[in-house]
Amino acid sequence: MTTTPAPATESTESERKYQPGTTARAPRFLDIPGVEHTGDPAEMLLEAVYFDTADMELARRAITLRRRTGGPDDGWHLKVPLGPDSRQEIHAPLGQPEEVPPRLLEGLAAFTRGRKLSPTARLTTRRTTTRLYGPDGVHLADFSDDHVHAARPGAADQGTHWREWEVELVHATPEFFLAAEPVLAAAGAAPASHSSKLARAFGSEWPAATGRPPVRPRRKGPVLDVAVAYVDACITELLTHDAGVRREEDEALHDLRSTVRRIRSALAIYRPLFKKKAVAGLQDELRWIGRVLGKPRDAEVMRTRILEDLSGLADDPPAVAARRLVEQELGARYDAGYRRALAALDSPRYFRLLNALEAFRDHPPATGKAGRKARKGSRKLVNKALARLDKSQRKARKTSAGPRQDKALHQVRKDAKRLRHGAETVTALHGKAARRLRKSGHRIQKVLGDHQDAVIARGLLAGFAAAPDLGETGRAVYGQLARQEEKTAEQARAAYRKARKKARPRSLKL
Repeated sequence: MTTTPAPATESTESERKYQPGTTARAPRFLDIPGVEHTGDPAEMLLEAVYFDTADMELARRAITLRRRTGGPDDGWHLKVPLGPDSRQEIHAPLGQPEEVPPRLLEGLAAFTRGRKLSPTARLTTRRTTTRLYGPDGVHLADFSDDHVHAARPGAADQGTHWREWEVELVHATPEFFLAAEPVLAAAGAAPASHSSKLARAFGSEWPAATGRPPVRPRRKGPVLDVAVAYVDACITELLTHDAGVRREEDEALHDLRSTVRRIRSALAIYRPLFKKKAVAGLQDELRWIGRVLGKPRDAEVMRTRILEDLSGLADDPPAVAARRLVEQELGARYDAGYRRALAALDSPRYFRLLNALEAFRDHPPATGKAGRKARKGSRKLVNKALARLDKSQRKARKTSAGPRQDKALHQVRKDAKRLRHGAETVTALHGKAARRLRKSGHRIQKVLGDHQDAVIARGLLAGFAAAPDLGETGRAVYGQLARQEEKTAEQARAAYRKARKKARPRSLKL
């Protein structure tokens, strides 16, 4: 009899570490504002083996992967930074000593990029934990007094020993750290100089952090910062959604595809700031992964849409047969597309793209135009995106109804999306005007998205109706749905004309 492994769980960890001096004494916990009583100290012995790539890529990103025994949370722990004092922690059962659980591997794939994980250090910690309680018995935080021994595989020495204190929030807010610091300082402790026990174990061999410090665009700073800050935020989202797609989480595929599109929009708008060849190469690869992700996503959208249309028909044999065909055909397309997407996400080509995006962010291939003032320079470039939308809208108005107009309206939709993304890059610099521009672009994009979905659905239904073994009643069902989608497309075109008149996006001003 086989058993299903217990699922991984997620939580958020907020903690700070302190280095007690040689003469440090136990803190006077009741002197911390809000602490009314403490629990009895509890001792435990913890054994943790840490894993990383040969070049310590996880350490460079402040990501921790370990397998720990002892204490109440035996198992595998993956910790990903969320901010200065907070990390997302994913916990999985112990399993086998050197077999990283699949869920954790999925969360790391975008960082390890095909490189093998292996043990890098073993830490043994003798921990004494005291629980700190506030009014009404609220468990505010835990104080841990740790005596640590660290050893590294293959190292010639016997390892290192040290003592550290740790305060981890349970129900307290981050302000608790500030309240506790004077009491800890009075006991002889100072904030730790190392970010983690693992960093302390490696000492001077601890790798430098990857990437560059986040930039915040300033009105009189370089316009380069506007583009780089936006791409940086998108890369962070991309790495997060990557794990969601691998785990087949709801909306992760859509979110990852949308993030890819946002990066493409930013690169297109700010292209004059960078060397042409560098941007063109990134655009080509982003277009490739976007198409791969689009196949299963489009099949998913169409399956949901057409099945919803079928639900409005009488539940007779022709409708049942039509529903079965749609589920089989579009379900198969979705499954095949998802498998290809997962294969793409594990390919060297995709990993090279991630490397290239981070290299672009960290070492932008800038031209002289990148040094222009941010507010003025970004205004000009985003207004060009608005002019592009105006041009495609004029062309669509002059195009006669039919497939050519459908194509022209699809281009309007893409240009509206680019404008929306462009406006997102400058909301901090242009405020209300940028938000208004973003809203206008989104309104046009949304209504023409409905139109494009109707056009695609109509074509799919025509293909289903042309199946050679389909009877007249079946063709009638698909024909009825196709006419319904044509009506939906007409309504979307009318809604677009109304939105176009109402939106009238205005250019950014200085």
